[in-house]
Amino acid sequence: MIKYLLTNILFLVALLSFGQLNQGSGKISDTSVPVQVIKNDSISALKADSLAVATGKAVNDSISKKPVLESIITYSAKDSIIPDFENQKMYMYKGGVINYQNIELKADYIMLDLAKKEVYAEGLPDSTGNIVGDPVFKDGDEEFESKTLRYNFETQKGIISDVKTSQGDGFVHSDLTKKISKDEFVLEKGKYTTCDAEHPHFYLRMTKAKVISNKKIITGPAYMVLEDFPIYFPMIPFGYFPNSSTYTSGILIPTYGEEQSRGFFLRDGGYYWAASDHFDLALRGDIYSKGSWATKMHTNYKVRYRFSGSFDFSYNLNKYSEKPLPDAKTSKGFSLTWSHSQDSKANPNSTFSASVNMSTSSYDKENSFMNNRTSVQTYLQTQKSSSISYSRKFENSPFNLSVNLRHSQNSRDTTISLSLPELTFNMTKINPFKVKNRVGPVKWYEKISFSYSGNIKNSISNVKEDQLFKKSLIRDWQNGWRHSIPISLPSFNLLKFINLSPSFNYSERWYTSYINKRYDPNLQYVSPRKDNIAIDTVYSFRRNYDYSYSISASTNIYGMYTMTNPNSKIKAIRHKITPQLSFSYTPDFGKKKFGFWGTYVDGSGKTQYYNHFENAAFGSAGMGESGAISFNLNNNLEAKVLEVNDSIAAKKDEKLQYKKVKIIDVNASTSYNMIADSFKLSPIGLSARTTIKGVDVNMGGSLNPYMVNEKGRVIDDYVWNHKSGLGKLGRLTNANMSFGMNFDSKKEKSTKESENKPKGAEKTALADDEYEYAEFKMPWSFRFDYMLSYNKSYVYNSVTKTARPVTNINQSLNFGGKLSLTEKWNMDMTTNFDIQAMKFSFTTVNITRSLHCWTMSFNFVPFGDRKSYSFTLSASSAMLRDLKVSKQSSWRDN
Repeated sequence: MIKYLLTNILFLVALLSFGQLNQGSGKISDTSVPVQVIKNDSISALKADSLAVATGKAVNDSISKKPVLESIITYSAKDSIIPDFENQKMYMYKGGVINYQNIELKADYIMLDLAKKEVYAEGLPDSTGNIVGDPVFKDGDEEFESKTLRYNFETQKGIISDVKTSQGDGFVHSDLTKKISKDEFVLEKGKYTTCDAEHPHFYLRMTKAKVISNKKIITGPAYMVLEDFPIYFPMIPFGYFPNSSTYTSGILIPTYGEEQSRGFFLRDGGYYWAASDHFDLALRGDIYSKGSWATKMHTNYKVRYRFSGSFDFSYNLNKYSEKPLPDAKTSKGFSLTWSHSQDSKANPNSTFSASVNMSTSSYDKENSFMNNRTSVQTYLQTQKSSSISYSRKFENSPFNLSVNLRHSQNSRDTTISLSLPELTFNMTKINPFKVKNRVGPVKWYEKISFSYSGNIKNSISNVKEDQLFKKSLIRDWQNGWRHSIPISLPSFNLLKFINLSPSFNYSERWYTSYINKRYDPNLQYVSPRKDNIAIDTVYSFRRNYDYSYSISASTNIYGMYTMTNPNSKIKAIRHKITPQLSFSYTPDFGKKKFGFWGTYVDGSGKTQYYNHFENAAFGSAGMGESGAISFNLNNNLEAKVLEVNDSIAAKKDEKLQYKKVKIIDVNASTSYNMIADSFKLSPIGLSARTTIKGVDVNMGGSLNPYMVNEKGRVIDDYVWNHKSGLGKLGRLTNANMSFGMNFDSKKEKSTKESENKPKGAEKTALADDEYEYAEFKMPWSFRFDYMLSYNKSYVYNSVTKTARPVTNINQSLNFGGKLSLTEKWNMDMTTNFDIQAMKFSFTTVNITRSLHCWTMSFNFVPFGDRKSYSFTLSASSAMLRDLKVSKQSSWRDN
């Protein structure tokens, strides 16, 4: 970067020697005229205020010169511009500025010596004796500062003192800099730092250094200086720093540390390959002194206006203890993430996207570090899912196609489910009887519409991770093809306010296999099965279908109460009741004529029913005829409230603004099967939601209308038929409630007075009879969530021959908060308290302190199996991430 300062000053000086000069300001442009001879290389006025240098040729000899200037040079000085023709010098004082294209040079003192072919620039003392107006050179976005500058434009060599220049995320200070060739510079007593302060809080002191522009920086012996205190040990014998602004490949320096269980380590070391403008690749690895290791790959790719994404893969092997010790073990794991998105402009009719996040259940547990929020979330996460999707719309048609590959896994029980692939072909709703050129009113049959959805799926569910690749694609994977055709008949109004909507649904499933069950007394069963039931799988094509009819009715009932008090902010309260009633009929597909269900006689002589398609990809038609009436009742209470800011408008009789505020929403639902021979009424579901001063409260529950006998079994006898029944609606079998609140400090109001307040001012001048005080600011936020769940069941006691009720109540509180003690001190905490167990679960505390160019962080997990802590004092810049002091205790050492 220093090359720009010296080389461009050479060019500017040469240009100025051929320019026009005015005291105070002026501009220079190329005249392209012959130059006359001037003896003894003196300066002579060829015409008004113009300068020219002798060429040394004979009198009246002239040459044709090429244009010197590519654009106009402008210059000015706030004080004066003084030429010295005798000594061939020109002086610029106070605020001297030279501009050429995008180059700008500023200094309070600039001297051009044409006899020595040198330029010299420096600052000048002000009235207090302080030096101001030091040379500043700008070339586009690049800027350089120095105390003094001397440059010879004939030899192209120069010396600069006390120069400061930015290099990427860092800054280079040099007491003395010398340009020795076109692209090479040497520094003496140089400093490299990422601190932007005038006097850096820390820096790497380079005794000597050589800079090759846009290539590299090579240093001799160097050492760290922290707050002007030199740290000679460890001394760096030499250093090599790539100095290129282009997209380049390079070695990734690893981080180092120690764990008690895995030993000393080097993490995230490797190589970065800048392959092209469209993608890159980073290969990293970890190695531990006790045998553990890991390898990682990361790549980003992007094609403008087409697609972009990233891909990560990690594999690790962890070794704990050593054989033949009893606690010796080895665990292997991998993690794969892929994110891909297509630009909407690439193809409006087809899209391809991917969001893949899968790993072995042990990977996140073994490789999560409790020193950042991402690792904490990874550790607490028990569910993962992935999807790779391609979809296409067919122009000018109602058809569309989608192909998906889905994945889900539970790290708690190490089960995984896959759908590879899942294809869906849809046809949007059409009206087949609609007349294109119809004359007259719409006929009822023109409103008949139907749609189609076809789904092909090949899947496996809830299989253990270590057994996935051992499963047979034919015997263990479920596959099938489902067709769904919903038909909507014209809706009509009954008694003007009741809307009736009839419909018909048909669904058919195709399978390539089905099962038969039989009782075999000689069967050698496998634990835990002890029923001697043999299951035979028959591989043959079979159809399975069902259909149903339904009709639904709905309406809205409104009630309004208007406030009579004109000063009330509540104008009115509205009550909206939405009853919905529907009837659906489904035939008994368990009959023998359909062939979907089979029977066998067990060892006790009882006939047992089973489905030939149980555990199939899309299920099967059910057994039993159903003629159910479903009922749903929704109650919504709202208020019309005056806007708070319109209270002033109300006094001025201006137009007022109101807003709707939801008070409470209550919903109840149940169904009644008229055809069933028993248990016709289903449980009654209740739910409610309200907001109280910004707090969302959610409640729900289920009421069972049937009694329980002495053995704890539900019997076909309604609760309200017995005086001992709990209420007239039914037994409360389960309930839940949750709510949460946010608290935070008041936001600071922005005023002109506060904006104009000097930085660092802490006191405000008050009246004589008042005390001065310091402005107190401590932004904070706090949130808590409360969750309650209730569940009641019955357990039969074979000794007493009676059943006793078992009530399970779970309550938990989640806390989380942030606190900024000062502008530089920050703290956040998350925890969970189990009220039933009366103890805290996973808890994290994080404290950070900004030290301008350094950052101090403390992360603490106080208890549990992840109990750990880490303390780090490191440079804030990512370039110097390995410049740190770290002390930690890993959860693996517990």
